[in-house]
Amino acid sequence: MTTFERGTSKPAGIGELTLPDGRPGVVVRLRECPVCGLLQRLPPLPRGAVAQCSRCGAVLRRRRVDPVGRSLALALTGLLLFAFAVALPFIDINAAGRENATLLLTGPLELRKYGLWELAVVVLVTSVGAPLARLLGLTYVLLGMHLRHPPRHLYALFRWVEWLRSWSMVEVFLLGVFAAYTRLAATAQVDLGGAVYALAGAMVAMVAADGVLDREAVWKTLERKGVLAGRAEEPATHYNDNSRLTGCHYCGLVSRARMACPRCGAIVRPRKTDSLQRTWAMLLTAAMLYVPANTMPILTLVEIGHSGAPSTLFRGIRDIATSGYWWRAVLVFFASIIVPLFKLLALSVLLITTQRGTPGWLRERTLIYRVVDSIGRWSMIDVFMVSILTATARMGRLGSVFPGLGAVAFCAVVVLTMLAAHSFDSRLMWDAAMRNQRSAQARR
Repeated sequence: MTTFERGTSKPAGIGELTLPDGRPGVVVRLRECPVCGLLQRLPPLPRGAVAQCSRCGAVLRRRRVDPVGRSLALALTGLLLFAFAVALPFIDINAAGRENATLLLTGPLELRKYGLWELAVVVLVTSVGAPLARLLGLTYVLLGMHLRHPPRHLYALFRWVEWLRSWSMVEVFLLGVFAAYTRLAATAQVDLGGAVYALAGAMVAMVAADGVLDREAVWKTLERKGVLAGRAEEPATHYNDNSRLTGCHYCGLVSRARMACPRCGAIVRPRKTDSLQRTWAMLLTAAMLYVPANTMPILTLVEIGHSGAPSTLFRGIRDIATSGYWWRAVLVFFASIIVPLFKLLALSVLLITTQRGTPGWLRERTLIYRVVDSIGRWSMIDVFMVSILTATARMGRLGSVFPGLGAVAFCAVVVLTMLAAHSFDSRLMWDAAMRNQRSAQARR
């Protein structure tokens, strides 16, 4: 792959396309690494090949054998299974002859009854809303691509489908199901309904659909069929002939910065706006909430009219371990305690080293950022477990589970650390290191 620094002229062999209003602005066969910001030319890739960044090793593109067909079939399968998951019984519990049946949506509804509407909204969006919207949107886009004249709005819809990927947490929700099952099975007879198995099948279909989808092929197909954001009557805004080349954060098309992307319509920015300031603000807020999230009760168990001891995160993990499921306790401990703490510390280190322009360990720091960005969602296990226990353990005088404010604080920590990771621009680490290196060379 050919690479070159920003601010230099484009290398030989790179063509430049004109915008719909006649101005040059888009460079073809050029890709900016979304992790380190290096501009490089991608060679023609055979089917099944993978292109990686020559500087940080991030994957720039995976060319699939069947870029659209298999993903469409899997998306349709996932959509059908998700419909069964919503309609079928979820979990049935039997304690001392009293039964309680639930559906997938019972948890958020119960949280709303207890006044924890914030928690209810997060659980509903991440476990049902975002996954279902992604499946519907992806199916609609892939089907629309096969039409002779696809709908004009497909590019905007596919952009939203990609954005929802981080907030679709079906696999994390299923781990929360098994964590709740472990706690319920110790005191009552618990039967998993068809919804659990249908949701597991939908999760497998969604992961497989994402794995076989070639997103660049989708964008190129939409481009070829004229489904683009740029139009002759709608010239690109914020255009500057001196703007540097930048890859679109959503579709990857390299064009002039501070203009509307001709392919997906998003504003192309050289770097995320106020990245460090926004990341610090959300990170510090999450750090302040981390203490009450671990000390306040996330739920309270009431048995035969008597209130039991409120359960914190640590006590919940201990209860799972004493029930004999020590490996599940280790998993929950790692996801609920270690992962949020690791994200807080890792993002703090990344922010400090970026602001200081530290030149060393750039590849390692980039790898840390990629890990932080990918594992944060798994901390939602405890939030989902509280939702499921609240929905299922409604046995009147025999026992009930009441959610606590610790669950709200913990959910806020997870969401804020995820937003902080999304707002951090890892390319700034490389920019700061390059500036310091040039300054050091100039002083010599």
